[in-house]
Amino acid sequence: MKKLKDNSGNLLSYFFNLHILENFHNQKLQFLLQRMGSRQPEVLWAQRSDKVYLTIALPDARDVSVKCEIDGLFSFSAVGVDGQSFSFTLQLYANIVPEGCKTKIGLRNIICSIQKEKKGWWKRLLKSEEKPAPHLKVDWNKWCDEDDEESSDYLGSDDDDVVHTGEDGSSDDEGMLYLPDLEKARGN
Repeated sequence: MKKLKDNSGNLLSYFFNLHILENFHNQKLQFLLQRMGSRQPEVLWAQRSDKVYLTIALPDARDVSVKCEIDGLFSFSAVGVDGQSFSFTLQLYANIVPEGCKTKIGLRNIICSIQKEKKGWWKRLLKSEEKPAPHLKVDWNKWCDEDDEESSDYLGSDDDDVVHTGEDGSSDDEGMLYLPDLEKARGN
């Protein structure tokens, strides 16, 4: 009986060490990918009860590829203005609806609207409880709290242009995020 208890402690220690090695291996792999030429652009995120918004800061991106899988796997790749590859993969907090994912490519950024499978507020962007990578940041321009969602639905409407591409030539801010006048939006 004593031998069984001794082995259970070793087994727990083995799995703990295995978890640490796996995390180290993932970090090392990301570092090696960056050194081999693939970089990670800055990614800003915000959410509503039904969607997550990702704004990828990559001016003049070419060959943009976005993949959304039902299990919450989000993959992005593109080529920057200088020909350098940019890519990243995120394991989102919960499942998503791939058909409800939309991408708008502007001159200065790419905005992805990702539909959640179940309506509700996520505790965080990623499934992992670890600290997110430094290139992932909160988009305070689009952020709203749960109780403020009804008054700020204008940001989440699929009919609105989230990115102004400048196709009509009416703006000097081509590709910039469209931020509505807050006083008008609140009805003041």
